[in-house]
Amino acid sequence: MKSASGRDRRRRTVRKKISGTAVKPRLSVFRGNKGMSCQVIDDVRGVTLASASTLEKEFKNAGKMTKSEMAARLGEAIAKRAAEKGVTKVVFDRGGYKYHGRVKALADAARENGLEF
Repeated sequence: MKSASGRDRRRRTVRKKISGTAVKPRLSVFRGNKGMSCQVIDDVRGVTLASASTLEKEFKNAGKMTKSEMAARLGEAIAKRAAEKGVTKVVFDRGGYKYHGRVKALADAARENGLEF
């Protein structure tokens, strides 16, 4: 069996402690080398309520930005899409990444645009 990477171990530790419900879903973050994505998930029903990715057309057409600027725009987008579904409070799942850089930029922008966590 292959051993888990450091991020996988951290991700599992985080997921043991938090879970999304219908009242307070989980805001899950994935950070890749080329893009970033996030989802608002109700873990009880196993349903994704809202999602956003920097690989979507609206981000591609926005012009040249740094990765942190794209993460901030992603935070705005997920906050607006969650609000359309009636979600205002979430639990933040950083996905085993440090709360730093792009992950922090996404979280701050989501907070500024109406999500509470």
